[in-house]
Amino acid sequence: MLFSPWSRLSLLAVLLAAAATTVALHEPQQLFAQGWRPQLSGGGALALFALAYGLCTAALVPRPVLNLASGALFGAALGTVAAVAGTVLGAGLAFGLGRLLGQDALRPLLRGRWLAAGDRQLSRRGFRSMLVLRVLPGIPFAVSNYGASVSRMRWSAFLSATALGCVPNTAAYAVAGSQATEPTSPVFLVASAFIAVPGLAAAAVAWRRRARLRRPGAPREAASRAVTEPVRTGSRRSPAVSLPVPDRP
Repeated sequence: MLFSPWSRLSLLAVLLAAAATTVALHEPQQLFAQGWRPQLSGGGALALFALAYGLCTAALVPRPVLNLASGALFGAALGTVAAVAGTVLGAGLAFGLGRLLGQDALRPLLRGRWLAAGDRQLSRRGFRSMLVLRVLPGIPFAVSNYGASVSRMRWSAFLSATALGCVPNTAAYAVAGSQATEPTSPVFLVASAFIAVPGLAAAAVAWRRRARLRRPGAPREAASRAVTEPVRTGSRRSPAVSLPVPDRP
């Protein structure tokens, strides 16, 4: 019973709740931005930062804060390398936890049309689907990790798409963090625009689609036309068919 799917899913929920509570109370990301000064140098400092970055992202610390800190601590180039390594590590930890503790319990629940379609997309075209999720802004990192773990996506596709897709956004944050002391510099402004413009464009597209789907009367009008419009047979229009109504007794 301790190793049943629902017991493992409950353990995953407890771990995530504990991680979120710890982050909310202690704010470990502040150690990167303010007080974290590793005694190591060079490759040792980068490896330590990447390890801490991965653990923090698995504990639901927001990635943008960590990306800015990586640029502020190591500069744009080395900060990008450390942040990408930490991103892949954190994604792998979350993916492994979700697959080990949650997949067996959640897969039988994928019966809805949208859930089943998403599962098929991730399972059959794992690399391409995950690459799109990483490149598009506004998709929560933890949600994509744990959502992918429920599917049958391969480890290689998940990690390679994560490593490749996170580079543009991570590099922009690292560049902005490296120039944080000069917020009026052209480099900082360009990096900030690279971060903001895709997010605004994605929000506008999502808003337009949401408004189109919620437009009143659209489904009703389509259904009305389908019922009342005469049926076409070849080039002729068949007359409307009226069914006899039985007399009341």
